[in-house]
Amino acid sequence: MADSSFDIVSKIDRQEVDNALGQTAREIATRFDFKGTGASIEWSGEHTIEITASADDRASAVLDVFQGKLVKRDVSLKVLDAGEPRPSGRESKISITLKEGISSEDAKKVSKLIRDEGPKGVKAQIQGDELRVSSKKRDDLQEIIALVKSQDLDFPVQFTNYR
Repeated sequence: MADSSFDIVSKIDRQEVDNALGQTAREIATRFDFKGTGASIEWSGEHTIEITASADDRASAVLDVFQGKLVKRDVSLKVLDAGEPRPSGRESKISITLKEGISSEDAKKVSKLIRDEGPKGVKAQIQGDELRVSSKKRDDLQEIIALVKSQDLDFPVQFTNYR
């Protein structure tokens, strides 16, 4: 019998992020506390979002609104790498980078966790920015999924290609 396997990945649902960004832009356009602050949020490249406002606290407030919209759309806040508000002329800006994929150090940590705490006979292979976990028994794979979910990792994980 062939081994059963699944992949541990860290992907962003870009459509959901784009929807949250659009909702945030509409909300700051209509909210009274953002009137006259020049607050805006927009894409600035493929994996970067730029928040602009007249003051640091207004820019931080836009970030809070955006994070709230992401949570409502089931997007983990671990994908955001938000910088501190920085002055830019008369405005204050915050750059947010979206993190996607599992870095090799993080993949090694998860692989070691699976080897040390997982059931015997489970193999974990690093394949680029994802991790393939395989075993003869499907129950062992279920245990691994529960083990990885119980850990407080600094990146969001999804489980794909379960066979």
